[in-house]
Amino acid sequence: MGVPVLVLGESGSGKSTSLRHFSQDELVIYNVAGKPLPFRGGELLHRADNVSYSTIMSNMAKKKFKCYVIDDSQYLLTFELFGRTSEKGYDKFTEMAVHFYSLIQFVIQQMPADCIVYFLHHTEEIDGRLKAKTIGKMLNEKLTVEGLFSIVLMAKNIDGRHVFLTRSDGRDTVKTPMEMFTEPEIDNDLKAVDSAIREYYNMKGLTE
Repeated sequence: MGVPVLVLGESGSGKSTSLRHFSQDELVIYNVAGKPLPFRGGELLHRADNVSYSTIMSNMAKKKFKCYVIDDSQYLLTFELFGRTSEKGYDKFTEMAVHFYSLIQFVIQQMPADCIVYFLHHTEEIDGRLKAKTIGKMLNEKLTVEGLFSIVLMAKNIDGRHVFLTRSDGRDTVKTPMEMFTEPEIDNDLKAVDSAIREYYNMKGLTE
């Protein structure tokens, strides 16, 4: 059973930059929008650009790595919506929710127990609360994204410092298991987060 982790944050909050300490043999990045990574050496990491649900799942099914990152995962929803604008009716919103849900369930049910998949995802504010961005009210009613994850971090730029929030302030959907992180703010280093998760769940390390 793989572990899906949701990393929320506005554009420029440091989500992609948090990958900077991984080495080439430790992960694969599915770059949904095909953007360059915002740090030196990012071009050396294993990447697949402009990917779809089927591409991601067929590649992960090979089980060659213990860490995968879906960068800007909300674009899986957005790009599918753009491709279906000519379709009438509301059934397409249900189908889009099912596609995103199925990807998360694939991680949980089909990936090995020592595999972690990070969904780097934009936020939106609704009724004064920050949550995972989807594509409108219709899909929000059908899919509560955060409900499918046990670990939800928030990337923030606080006074020039890029951090991850590990606890909710009541105005967001951040959550982490009890005692996984002792501080409410940690450095935006996803490799350090990966080590903490593996230690907490007694999982094998990235290179074991």
